[in-house]
Amino acid sequence: MLAQNVTHEALGAKRDKKRNADNDLVVNGIEISNMKIDSKITSRFAHNVITSQAVNRGNVHKEVIFDVELPKTAFITNFSMTIDGVTYPGIIKEKEVAKKQYEKAVSKGQTAGLVKASGRKTEKFTVSVNIEAASKVTFELTYEELLKRQFGKYEMFIKVKPKQLVKDFEIEVNIFEPQGITELEAEGTFITNDLQNIIKKTFTEKKGLISFKPTLDQQRTCATCSQSVLDGDFTVRYDVKRTTPDNLQIVNGYFVHFFAPTNLPKLPKNVIFVIDISGSMSGREIEQTRQALLKILDDIKDDDFFNFILFGSEVHTWKEALIKATPENLDEARKFVRSIDTAGMTNLHGGIMRGIDMLNAAHEGNLVLKRSASIIIMLTDGQPNVGISNTQDIQEHVKKAIEGKYPLYNLGFGYGVDYSFLEKMALENKGLARRIYPDSDAALQLQGFYDEVSNPMLTDVELNYPENEISDLTKNSFKHFYDGSEIVVAGRFIDSNQNSLTVDVRGEGAKDALSYTTQQDAEQTAEALKEQEYIFGDYIERLWAYLTIEQLLEKRIAATGEEKENLTAEALDLSLKYKFVTPLTSMVVTKPESYDNQDGIADKPIEVDGDPHFIISVPQKDDAICFNINENPGAVLNLVNDPVTGITVNGELIGDKRANSDAKIQNTYFGKLGIANKHLDLKLTVTPERITLQNGNEKTGQFFHTIDFTILEIHPGSDPKKPDATMIVKNNELRVTRGWQKDYRRDPKHGIDIPCWFVHNNGAGLIDGVHTDYIVSSLF
Repeated sequence: MLAQNVTHEALGAKRDKKRNADNDLVVNGIEISNMKIDSKITSRFAHNVITSQAVNRGNVHKEVIFDVELPKTAFITNFSMTIDGVTYPGIIKEKEVAKKQYEKAVSKGQTAGLVKASGRKTEKFTVSVNIEAASKVTFELTYEELLKRQFGKYEMFIKVKPKQLVKDFEIEVNIFEPQGITELEAEGTFITNDLQNIIKKTFTEKKGLISFKPTLDQQRTCATCSQSVLDGDFTVRYDVKRTTPDNLQIVNGYFVHFFAPTNLPKLPKNVIFVIDISGSMSGREIEQTRQALLKILDDIKDDDFFNFILFGSEVHTWKEALIKATPENLDEARKFVRSIDTAGMTNLHGGIMRGIDMLNAAHEGNLVLKRSASIIIMLTDGQPNVGISNTQDIQEHVKKAIEGKYPLYNLGFGYGVDYSFLEKMALENKGLARRIYPDSDAALQLQGFYDEVSNPMLTDVELNYPENEISDLTKNSFKHFYDGSEIVVAGRFIDSNQNSLTVDVRGEGAKDALSYTTQQDAEQTAEALKEQEYIFGDYIERLWAYLTIEQLLEKRIAATGEEKENLTAEALDLSLKYKFVTPLTSMVVTKPESYDNQDGIADKPIEVDGDPHFIISVPQKDDAICFNINENPGAVLNLVNDPVTGITVNGELIGDKRANSDAKIQNTYFGKLGIANKHLDLKLTVTPERITLQNGNEKTGQFFHTIDFTILEIHPGSDPKKPDATMIVKNNELRVTRGWQKDYRRDPKHGIDIPCWFVHNNGAGLIDGVHTDYIVSSLF
């Protein structure tokens, strides 16, 4: 009997444990029964499928949320929901067409954008759907990207955040590289010692496999916890075998050429650091800049030449010309960097032009080695406001002065920069722009960027292909090739049956010119097609399309007029043909017509957020303040009331057609302005593009007089891209958030990014009185 009781107790304990485990799986009535991240990487091109199945364990209908973060460099290619056997697909269309369909579909309700920027490297894709009790929904999201090589390795980044325990969770990454795999590693920011052994890693000559499949108990933050430890980044890195600098692959009328020579002597470099020291850089920003520059000085090679140029209101140079990185000069440079302090405003034009003139003079006077690589790295946290401040004029002057001789790299520190201006100027001059996030690791971000460009191996690299054989070639000339990176060129054969290719490779190295011809046929690539489990469609054709779209969109940033229209049309055609969600396309997601489900639209996010109702320019601070008035559509606000001139301006709010279903109040904008002059008995109704309150010569009521404010205690906010701070203004202490908004005065169609401090709660503490004091009954 005792034995029988023990057996019954043991069985009861097992049942209790299972019951508790089952209860832990259900959060707000929803159980995620399985989630799998399945990645196939073939020749650097990654095809990722995220599948998640959820069950409504409640006895009433429930909302199920599918929430995924994916790399910003990726393009979504497919999404579907399957509810009780019925599939609801996402359809990719031209953005304007999708928007019209979307607005028609949701005219009776509100709806949510599906993709939003999230963090430094990711975008968030979110879909929610209401399902009946006991119903199941399966979400499937597919995205693709070309993996870039940096510091000698390819890296694939997966964000892992199921937010609850998952009965069956798995990550599987299959890699196939025809060249062969030399190393393979995987790590996770959430991986504890207990989880380390769960990561399974194997690779043979050409194939690699990473598997991570934790049990339910292994997912727990502790033995009795119902929270999941799976919250962070999972990263896979690998490299391939290189017996020659080139690898060409030919499949079905398309080719890809990977170029990454090894064991070349490093080129000496000539680098000028152009540093913003305006007042807004004071405090942590200038200290982190000093830290980064000191570390960079430790890495500068003895055959390099360098100099520092500082710009505030005035422009200062450390030395009158580039100097060699001798131990003595480096010691003197360290003393100079430690003494850098902030002062004045932002003479960006003066600083960058001084750097260009200095580098040009060094080349013209043969002060630097003929076989060397020259670069300019500019760091700024604001916008030009001294000297030439028109950004278009600055771009023109810089492009004319550089004349394509060397790349310009622009680093935008924080959120006060006009990032689109920095990006255009860098791309026009064979460089790139990078945002430096104002976090505790900003010095490491600065140093990390320098590391990427600190070891040039070749200059003026050209990969030339027979013009009579190839059409639709991606970029094939490159100013610099850096150690640990890779150049990728893809193209389409005029004759789709062609199975061989000859390439002429040229470049300038540290000791002599690089010049050779290589040939490849399709036989070796044909071997890859036999590995069917690694093949996803015409992967080289899709790689070509991805790379072409990416480069067209990049060219489009700096283009204008007809050239921009042609680039847009070409990128749009390819985006639609290959079903990529890009900045030119959207994916409409249809949902079941029950329980207030609304259709959604997925757009590729860009750098700029939505606009506020008011932007108050504060020139003496080189800054701006912005705020919203959150009122319902139809409300009329008194904007200007000047008893001396008799002028009154009122604005009527209209609703945003792309309203957010999660918002408590519908987004609104000014749809009409009523302008009246009682002295002239004049009434005028206009439809504005945007309203900007300028703290200058324009008379705009309470903001006519100078606004003085102080910003204190800048710290991370709920959005990692938008820090919070304390603002002291009008003797009030307000919580404000840093962001950037659109000013449409100079560019009515696209707007110009304006950084500002956003005042919450309808401008409370900034405006006189409360916002309801400004509500009036009609436009006149």
